[in-house]
Amino acid sequence: MDKQETTPRDDAIRLLARRDYSRAELVSRLTTRGHERADIALALDGLAEEGLQSDARFAEQFVRSRLSRGQGAMKIRAELSSRGVTDELVGEALESEAPNWHRLACEALAKRFDSPGREPRERAKRERFLASRGFDFDQVRHAMAHAWDMDY
Repeated sequence: MDKQETTPRDDAIRLLARRDYSRAELVSRLTTRGHERADIALALDGLAEEGLQSDARFAEQFVRSRLSRGQGAMKIRAELSSRGVTDELVGEALESEAPNWHRLACEALAKRFDSPGREPRERAKRERFLASRGFDFDQVRHAMAHAWDMDY
């Protein structure tokens, strides 16, 4: 039985049926499947015109997902950039959600640790935890001072 050739559009729709992808992710996946770049570009342009693929929608959903995991703006920006989303779209997605980053840092820290720690080594561990989550220096400092206050 011969395996039927699929078009880039068919493969892209199959992928998008499961979840949203950025255009760059789709290009990568479709290239891996042996499709020509020109055919991929045409197919993805068509899907974008039909509203089936949108980097803006992908970025918004990605931001909401990462916020629910307690991640900070720096990490979210880096992950979206690595997925080929433009800085402009990343900024718009973060702005549309408009989270309170200080509150989010406090919640992430209080969820993971029961106190700020007594020793400098313990405090440094908590600060590293927040930094690895993508929170900036000001947000880390705020969380270290207020995470266990209940009124962030």
